[in-house]
Amino acid sequence: MTKANRQTISYLRRRFGQVGLEPNARHGQNFLIDLNLIEILAEAADIGPHDVVLEIGTGMGSLTALLAEKAGKVVTVEIDQHLHQLAREELEQYDNVVMIKQDALKNKNHFAQPVLDTVRAALESVPSAQFKLAANLPYNIATPIISNLLICELPPPISMTVTIQKELADRIMAAPNSKDYGALSVWIQSMCRVELVRILPPTVFWPRPKVHSAIIKIILEPERRAAIPDLEFFHQFARSIFFHRRKFLRSVAISAFKERLSKPEVDAVLQAQGLGPEARSEQLSVDQFLELSERFRAVAGSMPEP
Repeated sequence: MTKANRQTISYLRRRFGQVGLEPNARHGQNFLIDLNLIEILAEAADIGPHDVVLEIGTGMGSLTALLAEKAGKVVTVEIDQHLHQLAREELEQYDNVVMIKQDALKNKNHFAQPVLDTVRAALESVPSAQFKLAANLPYNIATPIISNLLICELPPPISMTVTIQKELADRIMAAPNSKDYGALSVWIQSMCRVELVRILPPTVFWPRPKVHSAIIKIILEPERRAAIPDLEFFHQFARSIFFHRRKFLRSVAISAFKERLSKPEVDAVLQAQGLGPEARSEQLSVDQFLELSERFRAVAGSMPEP
């Protein structure tokens, strides 16, 4: 069986039937069954021999195999024991693939330590290593995977090429004054540029999801990231300021810093930024958010615990 046949719907149904499996909705298992689209994702990831690639959601290993043919090393993570075993059989010829049976996340804000340790070891083993994420991400963990990779103890990936819900792609790429613009838009756009590779209909997955999906590529801009003095503060600040997005910015900021700043102190920061009492979070550009975050950090020192 060639790798090109691994993820057709007939092959998946047959392999699943052989071991009495059904796709697990709890783990967000929607298999991309259009082989051309799997190749488009792999091509967009632009993998080379110096790349260490993290894949979350091994599935049957179809994308893993394409990545492994070009990468220095692939670390692939699968939570499902049965899929992990099936993929191990499919990928046994690749000596540059490290497979982990593990939930990729410890919790919504942190990666599981074994995943971090394995990626770090892989980066140390590949000369002039570059870190990339390439994955058909399980829908239920896509947001924390993408967000946390930009602030965890690993070097940030120079690119993240992923299949996600189109709704999430819209949020990541959203502009100010749009309904999708929020903390995630600000966080990712503050240090990355985002490219839409392809919109995918439900028919290219098995089982079919109820929504459209998208392949996007998130490309790190190291200079912009390095210009953010305190990433942890900014990350928490963006989330706090969008926590009650329908309220005026002033009331949200007062609530966010209630243990640190008085109302007059909050007013002074907003006035220094030229923001009046009727300003709202979604009106601010990413650069305005960065400037406002720094003004609050200078006065408050730190964000209160969420």
